[in-house]
Amino acid sequence: MTTTQHSFWQSYSNIILLLIGITVGSIIGIFFPNVVNYLKPVGDIFLNLLFVTVIPLVFFAIVTSVSAIEQKGKLGKILFAMMFTFLCFVIIAAIFSIGAVYLFPTARPSTNAAVTIAENITSTETWSDRIVRFFTVGEFYMLLSRQNMLAMLIFSFLLGIAIRKSAPEKTDTFRKFMAGGNEVMKELLILIMKAAPIGLGAYIAYQVGTLGPQLFGFYAKPLGVYYGAGIVYFFVFFSLYAFVANGTKGIKLFWKNNIVPSFTAISTCSSLATMPANLDAARKIGIPDSVANVVIPIGTTIHKNGSSISSIVKIYVAFLLLGWDFFDFNNLVIALGITVFVSVVAGGIPNGGYIGEMLMISAYNLPQEAIPAVIIIGTLVDPLATILNSTGDTVAAMVVTRLVGEKFNPPIEE
Repeated sequence: MTTTQHSFWQSYSNIILLLIGITVGSIIGIFFPNVVNYLKPVGDIFLNLLFVTVIPLVFFAIVTSVSAIEQKGKLGKILFAMMFTFLCFVIIAAIFSIGAVYLFPTARPSTNAAVTIAENITSTETWSDRIVRFFTVGEFYMLLSRQNMLAMLIFSFLLGIAIRKSAPEKTDTFRKFMAGGNEVMKELLILIMKAAPIGLGAYIAYQVGTLGPQLFGFYAKPLGVYYGAGIVYFFVFFSLYAFVANGTKGIKLFWKNNIVPSFTAISTCSSLATMPANLDAARKIGIPDSVANVVIPIGTTIHKNGSSISSIVKIYVAFLLLGWDFFDFNNLVIALGITVFVSVVAGGIPNGGYIGEMLMISAYNLPQEAIPAVIIIGTLVDPLATILNSTGDTVAAMVVTRLVGEKFNPPIEE
C-alpha cells in the first residue's frame, strides 16, 4: 500500500466501513426480512453500550466545561445565545414545514387506513407531576437513566457552577477527577465506535426489514412531503446556518465533518447515540470546547429541528383525518406553540417522540381515531428526523460560537 493510499484509508476508513455496514444491513433487510430478528440483538448490544457510555460522558463533559469557564458572565452569555439559536431554528423549521404542507396538500386519508401500530399509552399523572418529572428526579441513581436526561443536564450544570464558586485550592482534586473522567469516557467511546459498522449495520437491517413495507401504504404522500421538506432543510438551511457562523469556510468544514454523524443518526434513530460523533465533528470543525461541550449535550435533549418539521406534518395529517381546517390562523399559532414544546420534550432516545406526540394529542384534545395516524407518521419519519435533530446541534454550536464572539479553533485534519 502506497503512502497516498495509506493516508486515504486512514482518513476515510471509518466512513467507508460504516457505509459498508449500512449497505449490507439494508440489503439484508430488503431481501432477507425473515432473518432481521436474529440480527436485532447485535444492534441492541451496540446501542446499549453506547447509551451506558454516553450518560457519564454527558455528565463529565458538562461539569468539566462549565467549571472551566473562567470569564465572568461567559456561561450566561453562552446559554442565552444557545437558547436563542435553538428557538430560532425550531420556529424556522416549523414555518418552513407549514409552507411545505400548504404547497403540497394531501388528500384526506381513510380512517380505515389508520392501522394501529401504537401501544396503548395511559397515565394517571397530572401536568404538574409531569413537569416535576421532566426537570427533577426523586433519587440520585435515577439521574443515571437516559430517560431522565434533562434532569441529568440540570444537575451537571449546577454541579459545574458549584465547582466554579468553590475555592480552587479545595476543589483541585475534584476538578482533576472530572477532567480525567471526561478524557476516559472519550477514549471509551472511541473504542466502542470501532464496532459501529457491525452494530449499526445489524440495527438498520432490522429497521428496513420491519418498517419497509409500511413506507408505501396510506401515508406515502405526507411522508413524501416530510422527507422532501426535511432533505431541503437539511442541505439548504444547514448550509445557510454554517455560512452565518463562519462564511464559506464554515459550510465546507461543516459538511466535511458531518458525514459520520449523519450516517450514525440514520442508523440508530437516536440523537443520544449520535452525540459522540457530533462532539468529534465539532472538535474537527474548530468549535471551542467551552461552546461545543455545552450546546451539543443540551441540544441532544431540547433542540429538535426534525421533530419540529414532523410535528407540523403530524398535526396536519390528524386535522385531515378529522376534517378540521389546519390553516386557520388560531390553529397555526397553536401548532407553532405545540411544536416548540414537542421539540423540547422529545428525548434523545430511539422513537422518543412518542411522548411529544401524546402531549400534542392532549393539547388539541384529539379523538382516539387520530392517534394511529400520528403514531404511524412519527415512527416512519424517525430516521430523517434524527439526522435533523442531532446534526442540527453541531451547526447550532457554530452559530453560538459566532454570537458569543468566540474564535473558531484551527480545523483538525484527520
